[in-house]
Amino acid sequence: QVQLVESGGGLVQPGGSLTLSCAASGNIFSINAMGWYRQAPGKQRELVATITSGGVTNYADSVKGRFTISKDNGKNAVYLQMNILKPEDTALYYCNVRPYIGIDYWGKGTLVTVSS
Repeated sequence: QVQLVESGGGLVQPGGSLTLSCAASGNIFSINAMGWYRQAPGKQRELVATITSGGVTNYADSVKGRFTISKDNGKNAVYLQMNILKPEDTALYYCNVRPYIGIDYWGKGTLVTVSS
């Protein structure tokens, strides 16, 4: 039906950069919003960044100014450019696609580890 494939996670040093990608495929006829969420050990899943169909973005305070979310409508893809990475950014990052309010599709998650 709907499948989300994430890529780009890995190990990076503090201060480094990483770009996450997520491509959606299947029966998606419209998308209300897309985004990235993350879950660190011992913490609940939290919003990182979202982008609406109209291009309006929203960022968690902890990443604002360092991360940039973008999308490619033709590819049904969403990206997260992460700069000046910190150890506290270490988490499992999940891609989210919301075709309309009330339903969400999630990727399996891609691990980002920020460490020396």
